[in-house]
Amino acid sequence: MEMKGDRRIAAPRTIVWEKLNDPDTLKICIPGCEELTGSKDEGFEAVVKQKVGPVRATFKGKVELRDVIEMQSYTISGSGKGGVAGFANGDARVMLTDAEDGGTELTYDVQAKLGGKLAQLGGRLIGSVAKKLSDEFFDRFKAEVET
Repeated sequence: MEMKGDRRIAAPRTIVWEKLNDPDTLKICIPGCEELTGSKDEGFEAVVKQKVGPVRATFKGKVELRDVIEMQSYTISGSGKGGVAGFANGDARVMLTDAEDGGTELTYDVQAKLGGKLAQLGGRLIGSVAKKLSDEFFDRFKAEVET
């Protein structure tokens, strides 16, 4: 499954970059996130509760930052296991550029894979839930940075 999108954020790139690497900000922005520990250098561990169609699950997983180009881009690689619900893993390439108005243009390209019961729910349902969660994360992130 693949998703792409962008957000214009009314903040300088230095602030956006800082917030993208801040576990407290990320915890607030990740839908269903109950716990997020770690650092950008060592990686993060997370506990996230989600409901996808009829399946409720608590995912425990790890997130690493790869291909980091300071103040410009990185790839977030994550994997999580949700017990009998299955697993999810994927990569998100996040890029920052200066916007003409002094803000920042954030673009992203997400590749995700699901297995177990989650994968059995059907591509359309999974795709719509994944898009909703992705939009929710980036909308929350934008709001958090701009406050």
